[in-house]
Amino acid sequence: MKLASFSTHLGSSFGIVRDEAVFDLVKRLGGRYPDLKALIAADAFGEAAQAADSTQGDYPLSEVTLLPVIPNPEQIFCVGLNYADHVKETNRETTEHAVIFMRVPASQVGHGQPMLRPPESQKFDYEGEIAVIIGRGGRRIAEAEAWNHIAGYACYNDGSMRDWQLHTGQWGPGKNFYRTGAFGPWMVTSDEIEPNAVMTLVTRLNGQEVQRATTQMLIHGIAKQIAYLSTFTPLSPGDVIVTGTPGGVGAKRNPPLFMKAGDVSEVEVDRIGVLSNPIADEA
Repeated sequence: MKLASFSTHLGSSFGIVRDEAVFDLVKRLGGRYPDLKALIAADAFGEAAQAADSTQGDYPLSEVTLLPVIPNPEQIFCVGLNYADHVKETNRETTEHAVIFMRVPASQVGHGQPMLRPPESQKFDYEGEIAVIIGRGGRRIAEAEAWNHIAGYACYNDGSMRDWQLHTGQWGPGKNFYRTGAFGPWMVTSDEIEPNAVMTLVTRLNGQEVQRATTQMLIHGIAKQIAYLSTFTPLSPGDVIVTGTPGGVGAKRNPPLFMKAGDVSEVEVDRIGVLSNPIADEA
């Protein structure tokens, strides 16, 4: 099942995406779940599927504005330096524990919406990644149990201002400019992607492939990430874990390849879909 957050002229909602149509679950479920995070917290996927069974959609997919999959997460964790080729191209060393930084919700946009290059930087870089959405929360989750805590998966573009990222040893500023990351186009529920499934991640800029990897290449796997993060903080339904980017980032190419207004960036995951965003200069 594909679940997306979206807006129309009537406001924000969420629903099931099927056959190029959107089934509005706020309307169909009588407002019992105001957003996708609430549906996840209630583990109401069966109820959602039943509400959209054997009926026509409420909107054509082309007529809604897709929002970040979870517009209002409590926590967005990002894992850095998690593919060996990316570690190598950055001249760093593999660490025993995952490198973790945070993003804020306002730094994200949905599928089809412009990722904004701010006037303070000309070094706007792409980072194609796979996002994990937490379903069942918990603290000190065992690695063997981690798969049971996943609601679903989505594509992610961890857009980064490289100069601001490197102002200090803390990466936060370069990773959190307004509307510079993208999250979508939807969440594919975990019942459709089995634990330890091999997923292929591809990033393209203006149609040119710039990154390719599989989840077999992760240094710190998805279950290990959940176990590690839940050790120091409780995870909650709707929390997002962005699992790392492979080699091929623009800053490490010769010559460097940064995103600019008019470009189109795509992140494709074979088991999920394609997240596509135009690049625009922030007004």
